[in-house]
Amino acid sequence: MEIDEELTLKKIQIFLAFMRCGNLSKTATEMELSNVSVHKALHSLESALRCPLFKNEGRNLIPLKSAYVFEERAQKIIQDIFITVNKTREAAGFAAKVLHLGSLYSLTVNTIPNVISGLKLRRSELDIQLLLSSNQDLVKKLKATELDAIIVALNETTQDDDFEILPMFSDDIFLAVNKDSKYAEFKEIDLSLLKEETFLTLTKGFATHNDSDIIFKKAGFSPKVALQVNDIFTLISMVSSGVGFALLPGRISAVYESSVKLIPLKQQYHMQQEIGLVFLKSKERDPNLLALIAECRMFASNFHKMNK
Repeated sequence: MEIDEELTLKKIQIFLAFMRCGNLSKTATEMELSNVSVHKALHSLESALRCPLFKNEGRNLIPLKSAYVFEERAQKIIQDIFITVNKTREAAGFAAKVLHLGSLYSLTVNTIPNVISGLKLRRSELDIQLLLSSNQDLVKKLKATELDAIIVALNETTQDDDFEILPMFSDDIFLAVNKDSKYAEFKEIDLSLLKEETFLTLTKGFATHNDSDIIFKKAGFSPKVALQVNDIFTLISMVSSGVGFALLPGRISAVYESSVKLIPLKQQYHMQQEIGLVFLKSKERDPNLLALIAECRMFASNFHKMNK
């Protein structure tokens, strides 16, 4: 048996509203329709079913036994449709109960805690799973839809036609030294003076590693690298212990601030990292992402106000 094309979900919803409300006026108000539109929908539904659902008593429509049978089944149909839509959207990563967010290690000092706490206020039911990694790795995982969004350094790795980008703030790169270093009291540093010094770096794929390469090239030398590490906090700890120097973003200034000094680079070596939210254009209407975008905009606005 083929289903008549006149049998639509909208008409079923109007029918269920009428069965709840008991008359045309209340149904029209609930569904934001006219009385005439409600009456036409009910009559069309009867035609599609090829059987009566109501009898007329004056101006009133009185449900028949068929109407109560249809009501019971139709309620389940509508419920199943809602469940099906939600499950389908969740499978596609839309409006899921879990948000998979990627971030750089260095952003956990201030940015990520603020964004996540604000996001939880907007969507308290949302379970946020945070993955910390390098810029390169996070971009790959976003492209493969393993992550819903990432907050990273905006550079050549994030230039992709499939991505939507929301810039949040810019951050200067500094020379990080132990507080007892002979350079600790410098107001700014000419990096070319440190050709013979020992440096520590992050491994390839991290934005700060790439930026360091560019700065060292400007300074005209390749640094003597004693150690490469996979997270910025280990790097800061090594600098704190006097193992070597490092080029690091200013956002980590609160970490080991009693034992590590960040010194500005001379103008010719000046470099900024632009930090921003990156997500797939195909998911830009997802309610979870819309909430995250709003929170990142709020963070960016507050950041710029505080750093004027």
